[in-house]
Amino acid sequence: MAAVLAAVSLSACSTIGYYGQLARGQYHLLASRRPIARVVADPATDPALRARLELASQARAFASDRLALPRNASYTTYADLERPYATWNVFAAAEFSVEAVTRCYPIVGCLAYRGYFDRASADAEGTRLRELGLDTWIGGSAAYSTLGWFADPVLNTMLRWDDDELAGTIFHELAHQRLFAKGDTQFNESFATFVQQEGLRQWRETRGVPAERGSRSRHDEEFDQLVLDARARLRALYATALPADEMRLRKGEEIERLRRDYRELRDSRWGGSGAYDDWINSEINNAKLLPFGLYRRWVPAFAALFETQGRAWPAFYAAAAEIARLDAAARSQALSALHD
Repeated sequence: MAAVLAAVSLSACSTIGYYGQLARGQYHLLASRRPIARVVADPATDPALRARLELASQARAFASDRLALPRNASYTTYADLERPYATWNVFAAAEFSVEAVTRCYPIVGCLAYRGYFDRASADAEGTRLRELGLDTWIGGSAAYSTLGWFADPVLNTMLRWDDDELAGTIFHELAHQRLFAKGDTQFNESFATFVQQEGLRQWRETRGVPAERGSRSRHDEEFDQLVLDARARLRALYATALPADEMRLRKGEEIERLRRDYRELRDSRWGGSGAYDDWINSEINNAKLLPFGLYRRWVPAFAALFETQGRAWPAFYAAAAEIARLDAAARSQALSALHD
């Protein structure tokens, strides 16, 4: 494993090239911003776009007024990137491992992926990693955050979502600005996901929308668990001392089991609804399994913490910040205690 990790270290030239595309992409994103109020007031604005941006503005105000999230210029502007995703993230893992090949950055610490503003660059990186013998997967991301370093805009890529997901994503991204533990993806994403979920519940309540969870949310959670179970079985398999050829065969069998389990779940409990058919029918490898669990691992712990703080947002944020200041082992122990 050490040899594989050393092989993917970036040279000085490739590092410069990577940060160069980040700078160009960030500049284009910021240069595309227009104040939402101006877009809404423009008579030439498409009525459907106007309605979505008005909703985004209402959610933005709610985030600061009711959820105690940062009150700044983020999500008060709109940018049309003229592409389907804001970024493309490249995940990589060794052939017989479900641990990510991590990449480390000056501000955010080490992450389980490397992000690109254009698909061609992401594809080139994926090809490079595959040639090194790694499993790779590239996933598009519709939202993008600079953690408050710049005034992030609402993007056209976010507007294809329904009202709940649009508002919830604004809550999620502002939560990252409120608290971020360098290098701990599970902590950060679970924290922001809890703020998103509880914030959305309160948002719906104030708008008189029923609070019950829909079948889509239940399906998401059940599918996540299905993948996490498969990943756990693969982790156990990779811990054995089987020869490579047999390990490869067993790996393929576990992936086929995941596909069978999904189809059984879809047909027996979801009424044949195939929201994940494309994902399950395309190539599956270790890297494709990596994103699962990043966003939900500690959500129950943060829910419990919210209750212990009297469901008061400022007190909750202060308590979460105390946990974030712990070292990684103590942080995990504190969250586990809350979960239990």
